[in-house]
Amino acid sequence: MEKIIAYVGMDVHKNSYSLCTYLKKEDRVLYRVKIDADLHKLLTYIKEVQKELGIRDDEIICGYEAGCLGYSFKKALDDYDINCIILAPTTMLNINNKRIKTDKRDAENLGLRTYKEVKVLSERDEEIKEYIRMRDDHKIALTKIKQQINGLVLRHGKIYDGSKTKWTKAHIEWLKKLELREMVRVILDEYLFTYNQLMDKIERYDKEIERFSQEERYKDNTNKLKCFIGINTLTAMSILSEVGDFNRFKTAKQFSSFIGLVPKEHSSSEVVKRSSITKAGNNHLRKMVIESAHYYNRGSITQKSRTLKKRQEGNKQEIIEYADKANERMKRKFYRLIKNGKKYNIISTAIARELTCYIWGIMTNRIA
Repeated sequence: MEKIIAYVGMDVHKNSYSLCTYLKKEDRVLYRVKIDADLHKLLTYIKEVQKELGIRDDEIICGYEAGCLGYSFKKALDDYDINCIILAPTTMLNINNKRIKTDKRDAENLGLRTYKEVKVLSERDEEIKEYIRMRDDHKIALTKIKQQINGLVLRHGKIYDGSKTKWTKAHIEWLKKLELREMVRVILDEYLFTYNQLMDKIERYDKEIERFSQEERYKDNTNKLKCFIGINTLTAMSILSEVGDFNRFKTAKQFSSFIGLVPKEHSSSEVVKRSSITKAGNNHLRKMVIESAHYYNRGSITQKSRTLKKRQEGNKQEIIEYADKANERMKRKFYRLIKNGKKYNIISTAIARELTCYIWGIMTNRIA
């Protein structure tokens, strides 16, 4: 006799949970309630559903859309042997090209499997992912402070020599020596104080990330990824901590899809139309890989920089050869597309998509 599977969609918030149970076999929704954000009340609801339907623990599946609660909610249910799935928001079912977000739809998505599951990272991966994102938040704050300083001095008629690079030692000295009204001077000094604080913090964070990369679980993989142009320790550690297990992606295209770098597709009969990338994936990782792709527009195609040679030291010869082949191919493609008049951002995105495929290859040992 076919088992009755109950799917419990959960719209979880800081103060409340909206719950809805969907029976796929009967294609109907039942037991819709809203409760306080209390794990024990949720467990009581699940037990009542099981008792009413006469089903066992393995015949009920819970799911919620990834959000502010992160992995913590799933881990709490796992402790009570409740099967819980985190639903990737960008893969949820659309209606008339509009995303509908309700507990009922979460339950139906579970039953109809119109979603991709968010994989739970190991505790160490999660910790390092959060650390790197914290570092990047400070980098964003640093960029904002630079803009504020530039705006302040410009509003008061002070213009740095346009032929010189800003934020060098010479530029900082110029800012310190500017003759300004007393209050404006105080404001600029406060901005510079914050700027120096952020610079010191980011330097300290980068040293910590470098130390993390030497841990046994990350060292070899970090060194492999650094064989590619544009990937330093920070980028390599971001990729490793955000992805976790690369073998969960059966193909390179699946990995590119995870990052959101595959093009959208609109098919009708025998006509297939592709447009811009989906962006339906890991936004943080996508930005980092695209930034790495920008570096393929530098230097000659066949020449290898001393910095890259240094990063490749200690790797197996087959790994270096695989990366060199990939680097040369992507450089040739970058220059060819520029020559053909393609827009720079489009080229960078195309190179980033190809780079993710090579990253998947080197991390899953498919380098033949």
